[in-house]
Amino acid sequence: MGKKSPHPIDVHVGARVRLRRMMLGMSQDKLGEALGLTFQQVQKYEKGVNRIGASRVFELSRILEVPIQYFFDDFDGAGGSAYGFAEGESGDDSFMKVLQTPEGVQLCRHFFEIRDPKVRRRVLDLVKTLADGEKQDAPEKG
Repeated sequence: MGKKSPHPIDVHVGARVRLRRMMLGMSQDKLGEALGLTFQQVQKYEKGVNRIGASRVFELSRILEVPIQYFFDDFDGAGGSAYGFAEGESGDDSFMKVLQTPEGVQLCRHFFEIRDPKVRRRVLDLVKTLADGEKQDAPEKG
């Protein structure tokens, strides 16, 4: 019998833990220490391999200084998709790829430091405009 794959919500919550931890510049060791766990256990949480129980989510919200809802934001329970990606795209995979680059981590960390919602919106609009411009400049496949 094959190994059962993680539930999409466990993967999503783990990705949100990783995102917030990285935005704070916190290591897996430091988070593990705060939780009384090894960094390997933190890794398993972040990958969604190990399910995070309710008491642990509560503890994580306190340590990572976010409301509990933060861990469930952007999750579409109906389709299991996250981050506004279309069906068939893996939002968690694409999102995690961004977080595995130094630029992605810096972008998230600095974006989080912007408190004014209007400024955040303008930054998002700028990034979207730049991305749309790259799509238009790309040669068509054919």
